[in-house]
Amino acid sequence: MFATSALRKSAASDSLQRLTASARTYATEATKDGYKVVIIGGGAAGITVAAKLARTPGFHLSSDIAIVEPSTEHFYQPLWTLVGSGIKSFSESSKPTRELIPLGTQWLKSRVSKVDPVKQTVSTDDGKTVKYDFLVVAPGISLDWDKVPGLVSTLGKDGVTSIYSAQAVQGAYDMIRGFQGGNAIFTQPATPIKCAGAPQKIAYLAEEIFRSNGVRDKTSVKFNTGMGKIFSSDYYGEALTKIAASKGIEVNLGTNLLAIKPESKEAVFKKGAQEVVEKYSLLHVVPPMSAPKFIGESGLGNADGWCNVDKHTMQHAKYPNVFSLGDASSLPTSKTAAAITAQAKYLADNLLAVIGGETVLHNKYDGYTACPLVTGKNKLVMAEFSGYDFEPLETFPYDQRTESAFGYTLKTEVFPALYWDYMLKGVWDGPRKIRNAVQGVIKGEPVYAPYDIFYPGKIEHKHHH
Repeated sequence: MFATSALRKSAASDSLQRLTASARTYATEATKDGYKVVIIGGGAAGITVAAKLARTPGFHLSSDIAIVEPSTEHFYQPLWTLVGSGIKSFSESSKPTRELIPLGTQWLKSRVSKVDPVKQTVSTDDGKTVKYDFLVVAPGISLDWDKVPGLVSTLGKDGVTSIYSAQAVQGAYDMIRGFQGGNAIFTQPATPIKCAGAPQKIAYLAEEIFRSNGVRDKTSVKFNTGMGKIFSSDYYGEALTKIAASKGIEVNLGTNLLAIKPESKEAVFKKGAQEVVEKYSLLHVVPPMSAPKFIGESGLGNADGWCNVDKHTMQHAKYPNVFSLGDASSLPTSKTAAAITAQAKYLADNLLAVIGGETVLHNKYDGYTACPLVTGKNKLVMAEFSGYDFEPLETFPYDQRTESAFGYTLKTEVFPALYWDYMLKGVWDGPRKIRNAVQGVIKGEPVYAPYDIFYPGKIEHKHHH
């Protein structure tokens, strides 16, 4: 029997150290043919959900959760903007996957090739088949480098770089700081992407480096985005437009990279019905992205291939024992690690409810997402909003559209630790409780104790086999 869940300890004597104590061990590779819960993906979304489930009495040390993930290294990719601008080292963004798999969770080191939602099986590219009772689809997003002709052959050399590649980002700073002037173009594709603020963040930071190195006066900096606006939320977009203008960065909307001609150092863009060819000395490329193909091929996708789930409960539109979150889901919000912090809580709550036999789900995700937009050293615009209505959901008692050193410190020093030590251990649900506490202080109301803020909310469901 699954015991009644009690994620949050009520005793005030529980220390913060105990709350955040490691729920990790070196990963045990999966050996069984079937599991109660199979999670596709061992990135931010998959590991966070697994950690939350593993902390419930029903799953604790049960070996009844499996993660299917081929990568042996886990990257904290929000750090790569800072790696590409020389602020952080690449090594700070990486840890072995085996050290992050939650205690009691099995690791199947394979890549998913197909899901059969009727037979309730997951097939992998190395011939394995695993049965599941419940499935969480969180494989991340596919980066389609090959959809831009000329990109694969020139990435990482001859002035072409990207902070979206583990290999290329390691050479990005050298390329940016070695730039001697000319046309510096930063691109964003017309497709949905992960961390949609990063393409312009690296433009701001590079422009600052050019200025510091004395080459700004002989440099043209352009941000060519295939999107129709600089940022999805107009509330922050207006401020970012002004920041770009103050730096002399030319923003070209609806300008989508089609191809690269490495031999002549030219980039081909589509702007409206026309093709525009631009010379470059430095070209930072963000590739088009899409949902992993197996989702659509398995009958789990919507018309665009994203895993088709309810935007509030994250339960699949057709298969009630399937859930999805993160970059591969159809959730119509920005694809960020911050969004996953909130999504993981509601998905875990709802999954446990379904395991317990409930059919009406009451835990509703509101589309919360965040994008800490670094606009220079010690400067950051902390965009927090709902991707469903684009209204701000700000945590701190200041106008977060303004450039802030406080926000920059959070991004560079606090958020990485929060990710590794709290989020991936299942004890961080995003800043909702902090936001409520701040509002409580403003209104003169009692605030949450630390163990309330960092422990996931109490989940009480009856579970059975």
